[in-house]
Amino acid sequence: MATMLTWKNKRRVVLGITGGIAAYKGPEILRALQRAGCEVEVVLTEGAESFVSPMVLSTLAGRRTWTQDDFLSQEKGWEIPHINLADWAELVIIAPCTAETLARLVQGRGESLLDATVLATKAPVLLFPAMNSHMLEHPATVRNIKEARAMSYTVVDPDEGSLACGYEGKGRLPAPSVIVEEAWRALSPRKDFAGVSVLVTAGPTWEFIDPVRFISNPSSGKMGFALARTAWYRGADVTLVSGPVSLPTPHGITYCPVKSAMDMYKAVIEKMDFAKIIIKSAAVSDYRAASIEMEKMKREGKDTLTLNLVQNPDIAAEVGARKSPDQILVGFAAESSHLVEHAKEKMLRKNLDLIVANDITATDAGFAVDTNRVKIIKKAGDWHELVGTKEEVAWGVLNTVSEMCQKEENR
Repeated sequence: MATMLTWKNKRRVVLGITGGIAAYKGPEILRALQRAGCEVEVVLTEGAESFVSPMVLSTLAGRRTWTQDDFLSQEKGWEIPHINLADWAELVIIAPCTAETLARLVQGRGESLLDATVLATKAPVLLFPAMNSHMLEHPATVRNIKEARAMSYTVVDPDEGSLACGYEGKGRLPAPSVIVEEAWRALSPRKDFAGVSVLVTAGPTWEFIDPVRFISNPSSGKMGFALARTAWYRGADVTLVSGPVSLPTPHGITYCPVKSAMDMYKAVIEKMDFAKIIIKSAAVSDYRAASIEMEKMKREGKDTLTLNLVQNPDIAAEVGARKSPDQILVGFAAESSHLVEHAKEKMLRKNLDLIVANDITATDAGFAVDTNRVKIIKKAGDWHELVGTKEEVAWGVLNTVSEMCQKEENR
């Protein structure tokens, strides 16, 4: 069965840009939203026009940029742009959101086109405060952020770093990629994991033989990262334990990087009691060197090399033995033959509640590719197939996990 993430197609976003120095990043944010497949209407406050050109934004957007002059003007005011924009929007993003704009939104004022649009919309609203760190820490700003959250606005904390004013501290506008990720979380059609703690493992492990050589496998971590990100979109509090990968650290997720199987074992056992759902998608090395050479081994005079290997802990089996009745454990099986039979045996042996099996000989599945073809097998023995990108497969896997959670709650 093919999966499609249709909920990400052509989402309608109003991007509000206010009068802070970070407004110069507006074109980057606009382009990032467009690359993600969104349709974007841009609204500038009067102050924002001092930092970024409406013509630049209109050229990039391929449509007019709305300014304060459009609000109550003879030419455009009769079109009631704030109502039309509010009704059109599926999401409103204000980035950057200045202290002044934040205060006006909390007070419910509608003097500007952007303020009035927010007042009139039923769409979720994302606020990205960006300002001098002292302004951010001022009691009035702290209070306004608290009140905005109480009014169901999502307020995303700013980053720390070098500020335009020369300060070092909190107040930077997050990267456009972060803004897009927050947009997807706000637009996700399912929030079935809201407040649920999810623990995901991903990637390979490195089992060192000497300081420069190790035993590993080709796992890229893409499947595990997709599962972690998708669970976060759907409201979960996610912890991701990952072996060495080249993927960027995912936003919004507690990230725990490890190297060896023993490192991963310790991290998972330490964190498992706090998780309702545990998804073991890492490709953990079954064996490690019995001893690690402290210096690089030389090959001179050696036609062969014999390694003494010992078994690593079976993390999934250990979690399966320790888990409580209300925890759900999902395992992965990468097989080269007899896919369903081997996966079912693994599920029984490790006390898994669900197993996701993929054929590593398939060209569109398995290690280091962006697509996957898996069979999701339940304890009862029934299974179904999912085909698609790893994010699409992750969505389908979590649909099955969600159904299991609902059955648990209804018991």
